Amino acid sequence: MKNKIIILFVAVALANLAWAASPKPNILWIIMDDVGVEFPCYGEKAIQTPNVDRLAREGTLFTRAIITAPVCSPSRSAMITGMYQTSIGAHQHRSGRGTEKIHLPPGIEPAPALFQRAGYYTCNVPYDRKGKGIGKTDYNFEWDENIYDGNDWAGRKPGQPFFAQIQLLGGKLRESNWLTDIAPKALGALTPPERVTLPPYYPRDPVLLEDWAHYLDCLRYCDLQVGDILKRLEDEGVLEQTLIIFMGDHGISHAREKQFLYDGGIRIPFIVRGPGIARGAVRNDLIEHIDMAATSLAWAGIAIPDRMQARDIFGKNYRKRDAAFAARDRCDETVERIRCVRTDRFKYIRNFHPQRPLLQPNAYKDGKPIIQRLRELHAQGKLSPMQEQVLFSPTRPVEELYDLQADPFETKNLAADSKHRRTLEMLRARMDRWMRETGDHGPESERMYDSDMAVYLQAMRKRPERHRIIEENIRQMKQWAKEGK
Repeated sequence: MKNKIIILFVAVALANLAWAASPKPNILWIIMDDVGVEFPCYGEKAIQTPNVDRLAREGTLFTRAIITAPVCSPSRSAMITGMYQTSIGAHQHRSGRGTEKIHLPPGIEPAPALFQRAGYYTCNVPYDRKGKGIGKTDYNFEWDENIYDGNDWAGRKPGQPFFAQIQLLGGKLRESNWLTDIAPKALGALTPPERVTLPPYYPRDPVLLEDWAHYLDCLRYCDLQVGDILKRLEDEGVLEQTLIIFMGDHGISHAREKQFLYDGGIRIPFIVRGPGIARGAVRNDLIEHIDMAATSLAWAGIAIPDRMQARDIFGKNYRKRDAAFAARDRCDETVERIRCVRTDRFKYIRNFHPQRPLLQPNAYKDGKPIIQRLRELHAQGKLSPMQEQVLFSPTRPVEELYDLQADPFETKNLAADSKHRRTLEMLRARMDRWMRETGDHGPESERMYDSDMAVYLQAMRKRPERHRIIEENIRQMKQWAKEGK
């Protein structure tokens, strides 16, 4: 018996030594622009994405992953720091780009800097991997570009682990010549618009159906890119020592998704595959996209900073979130402030500018054919009463409450329903506490707004019509502010 115990002890010791001597895992984030959960592994029926399905089959899929900001730059500022964008003052879209700058609070650093100090080769891979620069960052704060060693992990030393981000255009492909020049050859037949299932707050109009079909084709193309990434990792012999996190930076670019706090805007795909990750597992607990920072650091054996708000979602002492939070603030020239808290069943939304319409003037969104078509249908009286109320009400309630089990598309506001008063009060208090405890930076100063608008207008100087519209919208924002709206 004594000999068996000694043998067992030696075996355990050797196993621990082998683990300690093993190379650190590589960390790879695959990040897509403007992409929601319209993948087959999340229930989409109109298309097939075998490579994303493979990630889900060989890893763990999260069904309730919530982005903390429904537009690129705030969500990416939060993602890279593991902090709420509202806590670090990076919550206004494309802010800090002018003479007024934003600096991270003391003790807060972008994750690549932490990986770099731990001996990792850090890189940010651009969409096509052909350019000399790094991939998309879009951070709303001042940062040192040297936190990235390059734009491809091919530049690392032999045996050096890498921390990499690969940026995929995702739904933004619809805004390029991809549809006519690349998609037909890459995908073959495109998705027929008649196969599309739209949310009920959109009419089955040909313009909307075609656009959504093109969006689904963007996901099919992303799937091909994921296949290429997996093949490269396999060919290099590093797939099984690489932790892969696959996610979108917010939902589809449409009227009520991107830029808003309904689930179409903040619920994202989030799949993790790698050494030690459960295969074929599905987790329904709430996570936030910032958790990828803490999880990645922990997996690499790097201490998670004390101030980081992200959580290691695979940690032994992981405390599951009973609620997830998100915030929408200024997008381009359009001033806005919305906050939400989401539990398994309910969502509470607070509108700080209730006297303004949901679809405020915005040059970026108003330039899209889908928004133009919706406005045409609204003017012609061809929308249903529910669609009119949800999309074109001239004002909004201060508070919104939705039962996500009974109403997953969030069309029936229960905030005034006495049956749900207790839930409303509880979530209202929860929101107040979150804003207070996380140090929500609140509204943007007029000085910062003017600073960033000067940069935005300068960028549009060669597009005179767009420039004119933005100027008009800026004047509207300032007029509404004077009126207390």
